[in-house]
Amino acid sequence: MSLLDLQRDMRAWLVDEDAVAANRLGGGDVAAGLRIHLNNFRAQLTACLEESFAHTRAWIGGDAFHHAVVTHVERVHPGSWTLDAYSRDFPATLKLLYPADPEIAELAWIEQALAEAFAGPDTEALTAAELHDVDWDNAVLRFTPTLDLTELTTNAPAIWSALAQGAEPPAVAMLSETGAILAWRDGEMPRFRAIDQIEHQALLRLRASLPFGGLCAGLVELLGEEAGVARAGAMLGQWLADALITSLGSGTRLDAPEQPLPPAHDA
Repeated sequence: MSLLDLQRDMRAWLVDEDAVAANRLGGGDVAAGLRIHLNNFRAQLTACLEESFAHTRAWIGGDAFHHAVVTHVERVHPGSWTLDAYSRDFPATLKLLYPADPEIAELAWIEQALAEAFAGPDTEALTAAELHDVDWDNAVLRFTPTLDLTELTTNAPAIWSALAQGAEPPAVAMLSETGAILAWRDGEMPRFRAIDQIEHQALLRLRASLPFGGLCAGLVELLGEEAGVARAGAMLGQWLADALITSLGSGTRLDAPEQPLPPAHDA
């Protein structure tokens, strides 16, 4: 048996408890050792999740969290060279396990996003003082690679903040309308902020290279000229203050986004 065949059989045993692979590795003569390797493998995956989602564990309790971890280890196999990446899909497992308690998956998303932002690449953010003679109609905003976004349906950010501070967390509350949350790293500090759907969609479209002028056109169509321009300016100022923008490029002016922005009452 070649080294590559040996490695493949060991992986098949660890991931799927493949009996055929185990037999090729030595069968009953090495059964006890293979079981030890399997237990160690699963213990490492479990420890990775427990370390990555301490606040989520505190929220749902140790027994429920352990059940979720076991379920995740059984349904999701490692797909990266680094164990740090294994926790990436855990919020999706929690969403499947607790569909009536969406705050659980949202808490886990916050923890995972902050951890990934902390480990993300270093970048230098633009400041307002560096913006001179910008053609805003055609300017394409480039955002920090640590930026991540997802939809938000509960007060999970308030719950997470209370747990992080060792305070009594508030009761779960559903948002009156679906919002969103973004996470990123500002300097050395990972941060998150709850936002509405207008800002959420704006960030998604700008990251897809919609020129800033195209966003402004869409906001004017949605909110009216005065309010639309004001909202675009306010969001730009907030993104600069949050150190989200790393550079400006140029693109072709689009008069409006391909899809309409959310209704004005989401603002």
